[in-house]
Amino acid sequence: MFSLAIPVILGLLYANAGEWLMHKYILHALGKNRQSFWTYHWHEHHAVCAKNAMLDPGYQSLSLTTWNTQTKELAVLAGIVLLHLPLLPLFPLFTGAVYTSLMLYYYKHRKAHLNPAWAKQHLRWHYDHHLGGNCAANWCVTWPWFDYLMGTRIKDKKLD
Repeated sequence: MFSLAIPVILGLLYANAGEWLMHKYILHALGKNRQSFWTYHWHEHHAVCAKNAMLDPGYQSLSLTTWNTQTKELAVLAGIVLLHLPLLPLFPLFTGAVYTSLMLYYYKHRKAHLNPAWAKQHLRWHYDHHLGGNCAANWCVTWPWFDYLMGTRIKDKKLD
């Protein structure tokens, strides 16, 4: 039983590390460049959230014919799924945990930006990322594990 838990735990940790790395080094670092594909995160998503106290109306409905923050995010998540597809037959529990984490990421991220009060209570680290005045911290969305590990979980007491 314990041997079955190891690949699941490793998959969840790997996904959380990937979330932290991607948010910090791709979505923010590359996203600040207006010529980059990743600009949607910084110049669309963060800009809209700053104006609307974390609410991002782009998440209210899903239209795959509209190229907005939500569909760009879904395209990136689909790319991550495809990238890990060769691992599925070799490491099904690990890959299943990664895929589960991706689904939880999308669910939690979308819900956080449709219901900021829910985010403040259940995803405080992500709420702090958007509204805490230091968007160069709190990189995780699904769970704050790697923010704690990397020392980037910054609690904003002003938001209490």
